[in-house]
Amino acid sequence: VQLQASGGGLVQAGGSLRLSCAASGRAFSRYAWFRQAPGKEREFVAFINRSGSTLYTDSVKGRFTISRDNGEERVYLQMNSLKPEDTAIYYCAAEYRATGSYYYPSGYGYWGQGTLVTVSS
Repeated sequence: VQLQASGGGLVQAGGSLRLSCAASGRAFSRYAWFRQAPGKEREFVAFINRSGSTLYTDSVKGRFTISRDNGEERVYLQMNSLKPEDTAIYYCAAEYRATGSYYYPSGYGYWGQGTLVTVSS
């Protein structure tokens, strides 16, 4: 089982990026994006389950959109109106169990390698 994240890069404040995460090896019930800024703990960003229900951390509501392609086992994070404080390594996470914490990293058993997003002011 492998998760492969891509799409990070350098963007100016106010710009947009789209992150993608491709899963191989099995189907997953739940996906999420987390991020970790330098010197900080990994934090929850967005969640989506198989039926398409979503949750977001307050700081990205209205700016980020998580989506998934169940047929391809891919999850996306569309990030608009980016701010310098969004700078971090972004990780996709997945779990095949339908239950469990959506908010804490311990709720996910599978992780991608991370992709760096840098937002310049």
